[in-house]
Order: sequence, then structure tokens, then C-alpha cells
Amino acid sequence: MLDNQSILVTGGTGSFGKAFVKTVLDRYPGVKRLVIYSRDELKQYEMAQTFPMARYPALRYFIGDIRDEARLRRALENIDVVVHAAALKQVPAAEYNPFECIKTNVIGAQNLIEAALDAGVKRVVALSTDKAAAPINLYGATKLCSDKLFVAANNIKGDRDIRLSVVRYGNVMGSRGSVIPFFMDRCKASGVLPITDPRMTRFNISLQDGVDMVLWSIENAWGGEILVPKIPSYTITDVATAIAPDCRQEIIGIRPGEKIHEEMITSSDSYNTVDIGRYYAILPVAGTFTLEDYATKMGGQRVAPGFSYDSGSNPDILTVEQIRALIKTHVEGQQID
Repeated sequence: MLDNQSILVTGGTGSFGKAFVKTVLDRYPGVKRLVIYSRDELKQYEMAQTFPMARYPALRYFIGDIRDEARLRRALENIDVVVHAAALKQVPAAEYNPFECIKTNVIGAQNLIEAALDAGVKRVVALSTDKAAAPINLYGATKLCSDKLFVAANNIKGDRDIRLSVVRYGNVMGSRGSVIPFFMDRCKASGVLPITDPRMTRFNISLQDGVDMVLWSIENAWGGEILVPKIPSYTITDVATAIAPDCRQEIIGIRPGEKIHEEMITSSDSYNTVDIGRYYAILPVAGTFTLEDYATKMGGQRVAPGFSYDSGSNPDILTVEQIRALIKTHVEGQQID
């Protein structure tokens, strides 16, 4: 699929970017170019120690910001596939610095779309978040705007051979800034784990499953759909118990901009959503294909009107034992007894 193709990953030095690069290098030895595009020279230097260009001649490290459209255009020359993972993602930081988040997550997304349309890119897959469904914080709102931009870009592509799609999934297990490494560090430091609300649930996906979903989308997405995986949920108290059963759990109250349960498909989305097996696909209201045609050719079926998909009502809830097993398998460098 990706042999002899040139790929660019925005935000390529993040948790997802590093896992994506490793997977592509392992599975597609014939990849032509694999460009890591990010703004942090230190992270690029550190990543190059693991993936040196001398050993991986397809790799390129490209300093740049998605806010800089001219730099993006230069980076996208002769690129076939773009995976868009760059974003400002911390909810409190976005609330305190709203327009900085907008400049990266919204204006940066439009910069990428414009540059990709002009550069002859064939496939674009943008990463979203469960916080983009019925958002209550600025980060989620900017990612919803970003999702809408990538979906609508398919309506203005003309006769270009390009497909732009979105993948939306929940918390990535063990990613930088996520709850599992936070709990592990906090337990060692204080022996107390802060719990915002004991009812709180979240979707959970491993980093590798996220990478595999993006690779599937590059090959199979039609352009314009928002793809949502069928993944398990967990309660925050079960995560705390799985990591440190002897640590005291202290209820501190829900933080501004947080939900008790996260959604990935709202009931309003149900009228444009198709179940295609491993994934749901939220289709564009004003797209270039019909829902019936998509469902037929993808071997899927429409979901029931009013259907919604949230972490609280999800029937697939991880147990404490399952969470512990997943941490041991998927969270690199983390050890639990």
C-alpha cells in the first residue's frame, strides 16, 4: 500500500507519530520518503537517535509549524499521503490560551488543506478526538471545526485525485500527558491518586490500534467520512485500582471543560452514520456519495435513528484485570506489580 509512496506526518515527533513511523518502516520497507514535520528541534533530534537517517534512508526531518502555510507547501512537494497529527491538545492550556489553540487546530488545518490541494497529495487522514463530539471545551470545539474543514474539503477538490478523511478515537493508552503515566508518577511521589469523579469513564485505544486504524483509512476511506473505532471503555477508578491498588484515591471534583462520559457519535450524527464492522463511519451531509451507496459497497448498514456512542453506555467496559494486562502490553517503559 505505501511502498514507493512519499508520506508526511505532521506532529511527527509525538506519541502517535513515533509509533506510526516505526510501523511504516517495519511493514513497508519500500516506502519512498517518510517526512517527520514538527516544530520542536529537540524532539526531532531525540527521535533521530532512535530512527537515524543513516539507517533509514527514506526518513526526513523537517522543521516547520502548520501555522506557516509557506513552509507547509515546501514540505508537501511530491508528497502522496499526509497524516495530520499536529495539534494543541491540553484542555486547560487551550482554555487559558484560546486563540493559540485556534491558530494551530483550525487555521493550521486549513493551511494544510490548501497546501495539500495544490501539491497533488492523494490521501489525507486527520486525527480527531472524542472531545470533538458535542464539545464543551475549546480544544474539542477546535477539533470539531478541524473535522468539518477536512470533510468539506472533498467538495472543493474538483478533478483532483485526493481523498480527505478523519479518524476519531478516545484516550490513547500511555500517551504523553495521559492518565496512566500521570497516576504512576503520582503514586510514587505521594501515594495518593486524585480522582475527579468516581463516575467518570473514557474510551480506550492502544497506540498500535490507532496506527492500524490510520493505515486502514489511508487505503479504504472514500473521503469525507469521520471514522470511529469500536473500542472498550474504562472507569477512572478502575484505572487507579489497576495501577496502584494500595494507593488512596482522593476525590477532587471535575475540572472545567471535562465531561463525566465522552461521546464519539451523538444522536444527531446517527442519521448519517453507517456501521461497517470494525468501525462506524459518520458520513458528510453534503457529500459526493450517498449513504446507501457507501453502506452497500462497504458491506455495512445504517445505525438506528437516535443511536449514540459514548463511554458510559458502551457495553464493552474493561475490568481491572484487563486494564492491568493492557498496561503491561501497551504502555512502554511502565511496570506495575
